[in-house]
Amino acid sequence: ASLALLAASASAFTTSPAGRVSTSLNILAGTQSAQERVASVMEGRPEENEAIDKLVKANFPGAISNKEMESKVASILEAKGFTPANTLLCTSLCCDELARNLEDDLNKVYGHNFNLGGLSGFPFAGNTGFGAMSAHVPDDGFCLLVHGPHVGISKDGVIGKVERSGIALVDNCCGSAIAASNYLKGITDGGAKITTKLQTFSDFQQGAVQELILPFGKRLARAGERMRELPYALYDSQEVMVTDIVNTGKGSIKQGLAVLGGIQINTAPDQLDYFHPLRFDYYDSDGNLVENMLPYLR
Repeated sequence: ASLALLAASASAFTTSPAGRVSTSLNILAGTQSAQERVASVMEGRPEENEAIDKLVKANFPGAISNKEMESKVASILEAKGFTPANTLLCTSLCCDELARNLEDDLNKVYGHNFNLGGLSGFPFAGNTGFGAMSAHVPDDGFCLLVHGPHVGISKDGVIGKVERSGIALVDNCCGSAIAASNYLKGITDGGAKITTKLQTFSDFQQGAVQELILPFGKRLARAGERMRELPYALYDSQEVMVTDIVNTGKGSIKQGLAVLGGIQINTAPDQLDYFHPLRFDYYDSDGNLVENMLPYLR
């Protein structure tokens, strides 16, 4: 029975053999190109605020507005054959509703996403999730994987805080990341001990975030601005996991895979959000990393 269960589990992530009817999903049908869809999504968005733009870029050099980034990504990928009809969007972003801003924009361009992410943006769905996702990519189609943590910045420049719609309090962002940072600070400052909270299933993800950030204790302790450094430490931890997951599952890539990684920077509800791209790689149908596209976003 155990062997039969394992066989059934493995077969769930295999692609259809040659000769069978295509299972192409036509992720988002229609005649509009990805660039046209991005332009349509951005029609109702506020114009770039010069003061907020300077504030974000002073604290996160290399950041660009979501508006600019989404337009560039659509254009770059369109030239490689990615279309709304043949591309499956896959994300590994935080559970926080503010992390949905970018995801929702991309949903309107490429359709519903396959979610790998959990608290702080870690890809908790792991190899199994990536395997399932790969099987859902349209025949002869592509996957766009977007991943990374997020951080808030308030209108008065406080990093780790952000205004939220309908809430008077300027709230923490990202709450999971800040809780993990506080846990780590307690250890590096010498008072607290490493806990076994990872084993508490009812809060398993937060326990995992706290353990995964442990190697960055000295780096954060030495940082001039801990809250500014925190999302980059989280990204570096997540990048190891994402790279391992992609390398393990790259044999299931169909036509191609684009991996966009970076830091989401959330601002007030009446402002544009930003993204600091740190990775934009293209893998071919054989799973080979063939191009670093990051310079095209700068």
